[in-house]
Amino acid sequence: MTLSLAVLVLALVLSAGAKAKGTGYVFVSNEKTNNIAVIDPKQDYKIAQWIPTSHRPRDMKFGDSRRLLYVACGDDDVIDVIDVATLKVADHIPTGPSPEMFALSGDGKALYVSNEEASSVQQISIADKIIMREIATGAEPEGVAISADGKTLYVTSEVTDMVHVVDAAAGAVTDNIVVGTRPRRFLLLPDGKELWVSNELSGQVSVIDRAANRVTATIDFRPPGFRQVDVTPVGMTMTRDGKTAIVALGRANHVAIVDTATRKVEDYVLVGSRAWGVALSPDEKTLYVANGLSDDLSIVDMESRKAIRAVPVGRVPHSVLVDE
Repeated sequence: MTLSLAVLVLALVLSAGAKAKGTGYVFVSNEKTNNIAVIDPKQDYKIAQWIPTSHRPRDMKFGDSRRLLYVACGDDDVIDVIDVATLKVADHIPTGPSPEMFALSGDGKALYVSNEEASSVQQISIADKIIMREIATGAEPEGVAISADGKTLYVTSEVTDMVHVVDAAAGAVTDNIVVGTRPRRFLLLPDGKELWVSNELSGQVSVIDRAANRVTATIDFRPPGFRQVDVTPVGMTMTRDGKTAIVALGRANHVAIVDTATRKVEDYVLVGSRAWGVALSPDEKTLYVANGLSDDLSIVDMESRKAIRAVPVGRVPHSVLVDE
């Protein structure tokens, strides 16, 4: 373990994580202003703090029991490590070129990072900050997901319109699944049987049967007043019971609320311009939507299924994450 990261971990242990847990903060990464907006719902969605980051922050994940926040910063080729208690960048983990999306390994000791320019996924040791393994993929890999047992890794390739199935232990691609045009992100249903993939340019979600490694259904979207070409789904989330999925429809400026059992769209909610990242509050009564072209965060009441306000953030918000 490097000295700076070791000092950070020791400090977190000594503080027992009391300040780091349960803040309820909403974190929004902003690609063009190189910062993260920290929003406090308990204070009428006031921005409690701006966290300066390395250049072009995008995907975010919590680690170490939510004491740390990892942020992929594409233009500086690093993962920033933020101390959630102090809301400051405490360390950096070098990556390959242009990191965008990533996942934590099952044991929390490694990051699987997609690198568009290198057409690969890198397995990086968090403690040692070294690339342990590089797994070749199709061109422009983006979305990364890992199974609950940590044995299988899934990676989208935007150019080949495929999902790569990777044996995590062997570090080898074992199957390729053809999906829609320009696949972006994943949603793994709680029962582990289905993997949903958002396809930005075909305006659909592909439903993959994980046992058979094939697409068994396709979900189409047509919010009122928008053409099919306007529908560019990317970010997805779901309720804890897995019964309801929410899909951000990009330039269609809506999110779709989908019944996962019937795969039917129950409702469309008008939000900001280019709905991108989505996250639910801990009580699942509120949906947060990062809008990449209107530079704001939509606050959606899930009971009425209406956006009740918009909170300005930085320029080109990418991802939203909630500290539960």
